[in-house]
Amino acid sequence: MSKQLSGKEILVIGLMLFALFLGAGNMIFPPALGQQAGEHVWLATIGFLITGVGLPFLGIVAIALAGSDIRTIGNKVHPMFGLIFPIILYLTIGPFFGIPRTATVAYEIGITPFLSEALINSQLTLLVYSIIFFVITFWLALNPSKLVDRIGKILTPALLIILVLLTVKATLTPLGEFQQPQGDYIEGAFFKGFLEGYLTLDTLGALVFGIVIVSVIKERGVTEKIDIAKVCIKAAIIAAIGLVLVYVSLSFIGASSVSSLGYLDNGGAILSGIAHELFGPLGKIVLALAITFACLTTSVGLVSACGNYLSSVIPGLSYKLLIFILSLFSTAIANFGLSQLISVSIPLLFTIYPIAIVLILLSFIDYAFGIKPIVYQYSLVATAIISVVDGLKAANIHIEGINQLFSYIPFFTIGIGWLVPAIVGAVLGVMMSYQKN
Repeated sequence: MSKQLSGKEILVIGLMLFALFLGAGNMIFPPALGQQAGEHVWLATIGFLITGVGLPFLGIVAIALAGSDIRTIGNKVHPMFGLIFPIILYLTIGPFFGIPRTATVAYEIGITPFLSEALINSQLTLLVYSIIFFVITFWLALNPSKLVDRIGKILTPALLIILVLLTVKATLTPLGEFQQPQGDYIEGAFFKGFLEGYLTLDTLGALVFGIVIVSVIKERGVTEKIDIAKVCIKAAIIAAIGLVLVYVSLSFIGASSVSSLGYLDNGGAILSGIAHELFGPLGKIVLALAITFACLTTSVGLVSACGNYLSSVIPGLSYKLLIFILSLFSTAIANFGLSQLISVSIPLLFTIYPIAIVLILLSFIDYAFGIKPIVYQYSLVATAIISVVDGLKAANIHIEGINQLFSYIPFFTIGIGWLVPAIVGAVLGVMMSYQKN
């Protein structure tokens, strides 16, 4: 018989999911948005929340309703798609980019402020740090059934306490007044915020973390598909509420920081400056702890999720061996440095992100009304054609004829030209499915 979890158990699972999502990158985007948006910060933040929280929430719910992982949803398109796309997704957001980035961000923001110039310039320093970071990651991910205890009960509360300290101090003693909006935030604050949330890549994370949440729930004795889905959705709501509170707080702090800090180049520098202004020298330590906890929880979640999935598609390799390989490989990749990681990975991310969004939305339509594979296929092919061109643009590979032709597609110039073709493809797929009947 399927067990019913208590409210406390669901809360802890929700806090774990919140911590898995809240990586250092997510902490960096809102303060930068706040600085640039200024007096338009709330309009921009609403746009950010739609794509930075709304889409990841839908991703978790989609996995919950499927009762398994992204491969189950992918198989509705075609068995080959169900095999290949999840592997590309896991490798991209896992060992090729997402996992190594957790160590490099934690190092660059949480550690380098305490180092001398010589140590910062030494490759050995990053190597030693990344080894320690991934040894801890491996240990925490070693037993997935203990992820709730280790993250939901220990790391998440620690991270929340640090964030609350920053927010309360900034609210009681504001750094300054909101300034005039800058750049695209002057006229299009909502849409600019919408695009910034899109770039958090948490929708991909949702498809990866979904398997972790489902596994944790099953391990706690919940066996019925409908019960698993209910717990998943409740946990996702808790995580979403937490993310909204954090993003709103950090956006406010960023918007009020300009008169004290001036306009800074990135969210990491803004957070560091804010922490120093609010807490003095202690601020660096507070920020270092926050960044380290945020990166570590995300790293553990990604390693565990990738290990779970890859062990299911490669039966000959155990979960323990796979997370060891993932940790070792991520240690090596992390030592290329954050800038190099981003420059290499962003084109691929720009290519697969729209496909993931459309796949999630189609799965909801399928769950509600039922649709044929041909609807998925037409819509996703149309999406992929545009997203591949977006990926090439991100890699600075410009095919002028195609770019000029595609410029007539609504929203192509701002990076979401896939939206209308995806809808048109779905409509054509529906029409074709009726003709076949």
